[in-house]
Amino acid sequence: MSGSSGHRIFTTTVTSVYPLYLAKVEKKGRTRDELDAVIEWLTGYDRTELDRHLAAGTTFADFFAGARLNPHAPLITGVVCGVRVESIEDPLMQRIRYLDKLVDELAKGRALEKVLRS
Repeated sequence: MSGSSGHRIFTTTVTSVYPLYLAKVEKKGRTRDELDAVIEWLTGYDRTELDRHLAAGTTFADFFAGARLNPHAPLITGVVCGVRVESIEDPLMQRIRYLDKLVDELAKGRALEKVLRS
């Protein structure tokens, strides 16, 4: 699949997925602050910027287009939805899967310092 077209997730709003991420981590005893810390680490968006994107209904494509991707993001490895994140060729899809992987790790009880690759 070439280019950034054809994937429904690209035009999905962050607002529609964020509550699912939150429910997933809270079910495992984690907090919104921890989820937001993961998002900030990956994207560079602080709570105010994140809230602005959530309120605006920003799509994943636009959300990541404006992100200041963490230089340590390539340290995120493993499988999400049956695909190795480090082998995903489409940069936007890879960034979305990075976020999915971080949320999964948080929900699985991994220490926040480890999730944030510090």
